[in-house]
Amino acid sequence: MGSEGPETPPVGAVLAGGEGRRIGGDKAIVELEGRPLVSYPLEALHEVCDRVAVVAKRQTLLPPLEGAVELWLEPDEPRDPLCGLVHALRVADGSPVLALACDLPLVDGDVLRALLAAARGSTAPAVAPRVHDRLEPLCALYRRQALPDLERALEAGARMSDAVAALRPDELAVADDVAFLNVDRPEDLLRAATLFGC
Repeated sequence: MGSEGPETPPVGAVLAGGEGRRIGGDKAIVELEGRPLVSYPLEALHEVCDRVAVVAKRQTLLPPLEGAVELWLEPDEPRDPLCGLVHALRVADGSPVLALACDLPLVDGDVLRALLAAARGSTAPAVAPRVHDRLEPLCALYRRQALPDLERALEAGARMSDAVAALRPDELAVADDVAFLNVDRPEDLLRAATLFGC
């Protein structure tokens, strides 16, 4: 892969197709500090990517998307972030995809810049953070060569974490897990709001 010339810049993709059942539904429009949850990953991706998209289901409720944001509608089923990732890689025209989940509002541009710096020295199909001995597949860079394996995993109903681990991604070691707080439940919203005040 290294002989193909310079890699095209990544497309930033917010994965927003989940149901959000644990937080009461419609996760993308849940407010945190007066802003919809989806606005935080969009802001972070805009810091490092010229092209940014939201990947969502047709029925996903989204706030008005400000700035240059594309909307990529993924298949209605399955309800799994792996579905959104596979769709993003298909639509990205061969560009790498810097994927970030809708419910990771504390990931900022600095975190993404560190991930992209790690990716520059790598030819692996994916580069993902390892946070306290756990791979974080929902904040990671994926290259087009990952697509066939991820498509097979999606068809087999594999968990996203297992599918990404099977890619043998290069890893970025992260000591502080605060940025990777996953906002799944109302109590997570409260914790995120507290962390924003720090």
